[in-house]
Amino acid sequence: MARTTDPVCRLCRREGVKLFLKGSRCESPKCAIERRNQTPGMHWQRRSKASEYGLRLREKQKLKRFYGLMERQFRRYFSLASRSKGNTGESLLTLMERRLDNVVHRLGFAPNRAAARQLVSHGHIYLNGHLCNIPSLLLKSGDTVTVKSHPRSLQLVKLHLQDNPPPVPDFLERLGDDPPEGRMSRLPTRGDIDPRIQDIQEQLIIEVCSR
Repeated sequence: MARTTDPVCRLCRREGVKLFLKGSRCESPKCAIERRNQTPGMHWQRRSKASEYGLRLREKQKLKRFYGLMERQFRRYFSLASRSKGNTGESLLTLMERRLDNVVHRLGFAPNRAAARQLVSHGHIYLNGHLCNIPSLLLKSGDTVTVKSHPRSLQLVKLHLQDNPPPVPDFLERLGDDPPEGRMSRLPTRGDIDPRIQDIQEQLIIEVCSR
């Protein structure tokens, strides 16, 4: 299972926007964007006007890093979106929202997607009553996500649920708190994606991926 091991605050600084990769730290004055909003590296330069290709590439990288994807995973999702009916850009975004680690995060079971990914891969999550340790699994309408009834699993999730978790989006619903459980009531749409990435320009991503 591939994952990036670089300091994630550098990713936000590279894109010039908050990607909310560190949970509550991103909302505090300790956020790297608040303290040092400049490109990472020893010989940093002031942000200059990007080329047409650069603008499209940055949108793609922003989306990949927000959802914690590697290039090969992203290409697979783009291939699925391009073969689906309807708008390719909207299909790509909804595929991202259907990932199991994203659903775990948006149900409030984890402070960020990296923590949700670890929660799933370490065997703390059940999908439709069966243990599932694949963070990239795409959920369908009616699928149920349940936290494992183990003291350590419950402690990890309930600790975050007590810390004012974000509101649950319309396509998801919480079913119970003991153990914490949620369900995907319908497939997500463009309006259901995370509000922190709502301004993403998916058309620019399609253009750079279609080259």
